[in-house]
Amino acid sequence: MSSDLAVSIKNISKCYQIYEKPNDRLKQGFFSFAARLCPFNTLKQRLYSLANNSSRQYWALHDVSFELKKGETLGIIGRNGSGKSTLLQILCGTLNPTHGEIVVNGRVAALLELGSGFDPEYTGRENIYMNGQLLGLSKDEVDARIDDIIAFADIGDFIEQPVKTYSSGMFVRVAFAVIAHVDADILIIDEALAVGDAFFTQKCMRFLRGFMAKGTILFVSHDTAAIKSLCQSAIWLEKGRTQLSGFAKDVSEQYLAAFYEATQGQSAVVQLNSPVASKIRAVEKKDPRLNWINLSNLRNDIKVFEFDQHADSFGTKEAKIVSVELHDHNMNPLSWIVGGERVVLTIAAAVARDIYSPILGFYIKDKLGQVLFGDNTYLTYSEQPLSVQSNVNICAEFEFDMPILPKGDYSVCAAIAVGTNGTHTQLEWVHDAMILRSESSSATTGLIGIPMQNIGIRILAE
Repeated sequence: MSSDLAVSIKNISKCYQIYEKPNDRLKQGFFSFAARLCPFNTLKQRLYSLANNSSRQYWALHDVSFELKKGETLGIIGRNGSGKSTLLQILCGTLNPTHGEIVVNGRVAALLELGSGFDPEYTGRENIYMNGQLLGLSKDEVDARIDDIIAFADIGDFIEQPVKTYSSGMFVRVAFAVIAHVDADILIIDEALAVGDAFFTQKCMRFLRGFMAKGTILFVSHDTAAIKSLCQSAIWLEKGRTQLSGFAKDVSEQYLAAFYEATQGQSAVVQLNSPVASKIRAVEKKDPRLNWINLSNLRNDIKVFEFDQHADSFGTKEAKIVSVELHDHNMNPLSWIVGGERVVLTIAAAVARDIYSPILGFYIKDKLGQVLFGDNTYLTYSEQPLSVQSNVNICAEFEFDMPILPKGDYSVCAAIAVGTNGTHTQLEWVHDAMILRSESSSATTGLIGIPMQNIGIRILAE
């Protein structure tokens, strides 16, 4: 195996025996044992035939092959039953392939089914020790990291309670906290982040993006946006076979096309120079005064959560973000907003020393950590930088029309720095200072939507 390869899979297949009745398993074992002892070839073949007829074969994987280089991120996509989880369990060593060759170069840490590798009767702390040692750490190494692991999980006193009392989100917090601290070379993530809350999901995405700079990741998801955002390449599995492999964007688009065609039939090709299209163009030219049926629905309810004073942050701490709020145009604080309305985002900071040319800014990111939009104050004051004395508060205001956000959770990051856009010192950068939750949305596609001025259908006369 080449030294720059992290994983090499060659013609991996996995077959399961399916039994119609419980006693069929016993029959198969008996006939197989009798066939091995039988000295007569004719009878031996007959016994083997009876053993094989006691069950039917289900091939979860068929001759799957790929190579993954160190430092790459590979997405695995496919519908339920396509063999994704089986492949990951083989990579982790919890399943043996029926045939094929697998070589893994490095320590593997995996987050598979919820609660796998946990004893429900053990406390969270005890499971951290057990899980850490299963992943290759010694007890002394777990001792050295236990405080960081517990802090990352952030489930409070529940860490001393049996994990059978945990919610699904608490399970994921503890499991992810362990694999984030085992110094793995290869991470395997199987849809685990779908059950975390917004704050923890953002923490995980920050860890994954940092890990991508030095480690190797296999990421399984039904979410094509996540695959395209995180992965350089992807494999599409269909009924245990490799349907397509290549760039993540290309594979995701082909997968989506096949998914929709499976539910609504083959795509049709529309000829733009068809008689119907020509007739429409002729009618439009002849009579532009066409009736419109307005179908626009701009409703987009977004819940605004309070500023989190304890959110993760970094910087010199010579200034501190003390509040992040959303207001209407009359500067009334908002707890709900509607996509498309005019809002004012305010960021207040307390300054602990004299500073010259402060920069306050923000950006809003989605659940995958993708930055949707943001801005800062630098350009506004680049010609006449401000000077701020110590022990005073300053507040920046950003007025804009809130875009329409697809349903889901979003976070607002806020920061204060000194210097220029190109060269500056971060006084404080606050991750996930405020959470926005889009409860319903009229956005039909894309990362964000914009308020349309008019949407309608024209009824064309004959």
